[in-house]
Amino acid sequence: MPGDGWPLRIAAAGSLARVTAIGECMVEMAPRDGGGYALGFAGDTFNTAWYLQRLAGERLEIGYLSAVGQDDISDRMLAFMRAAGIRTADVARIEGRSVGLYLVSLRDGERTFSYWRDSSAARLLAHDLGPLQGRGAGDLVYLSGISLAILPPEDRPRLRAAVAEARAAGALVAFDPNIRPRLWESAESLRDETSAMAAGSDILLPSFDDEATIFGDADPEATCARYAALGAGLCVVKNGAGEIVAAAPDGAALRHPVTPVDRVVDTTAAGDSFNAGFLAGLAAGLSVRDSIAAGCRVSAKVVQGRGALVELPPGLVAAVG
Repeated sequence: MPGDGWPLRIAAAGSLARVTAIGECMVEMAPRDGGGYALGFAGDTFNTAWYLQRLAGERLEIGYLSAVGQDDISDRMLAFMRAAGIRTADVARIEGRSVGLYLVSLRDGERTFSYWRDSSAARLLAHDLGPLQGRGAGDLVYLSGISLAILPPEDRPRLRAAVAEARAAGALVAFDPNIRPRLWESAESLRDETSAMAAGSDILLPSFDDEATIFGDADPEATCARYAALGAGLCVVKNGAGEIVAAAPDGAALRHPVTPVDRVVDTTAAGDSFNAGFLAGLAAGLSVRDSIAAGCRVSAKVVQGRGALVELPPGLVAAVG
């Protein structure tokens, strides 16, 4: 279990039974060896759900809350989710809409993305948040800044309120700010919405480069301090190949080194898979430090494969779960 000094609510992670990830799954076109592209399905919160299912297996029920269209590619996406063991009962079907698409370009292992998502059905996911009303003790609700950014501005308070209601009923809330400025109408909106959601979260999983760019943080410790001042819970700051810093509002803190990877092939989903390993560790009753180590092991494996979703070896799954 997470040890003394960490927020008491985090200790409840060891008794989790169900995870609900909220956001957008998209069609992914990823480069293949030898040329061309492979069609897959991915998206930040979905990636984390997919890895969580692999790591936790039957110990956790993993579901996705989103929206898709009623066309063939939406059918294929839902079939893919179900085949992966992810519940789709909370995915709405919206007539006249479809799913978004992104294309990955790689150079020396680093990726850039081109997106086509303006008419994505997931932009309307906040129109049906009824499934969150049943969440409480034993539940984890997981979302990201992208989950908020894709919504019309008037729908964001609705999503925050539904998540806050689940938290008040006993659910844990994990939030990755996953800052993508071009998805937001303004930098001010990005900062305000990110801060508001972080303030109502038990677990924060930011990336330092993003936070420094938008909020001007001098170092990961400053990121933790800023979120602690908002009233947020445990903050675990990813920092690329740099050490990870975790801190809680009551002063408990630790630093964890990241072991270098010999060959980085594709950094897509590096942070998403870390989040899954970390959350799977907490759910398995590991300490915060050991959960961070689990996240690092998962992420290190993922960046050595192509695309967002990389199969994990059984030994790694057993070590984390």
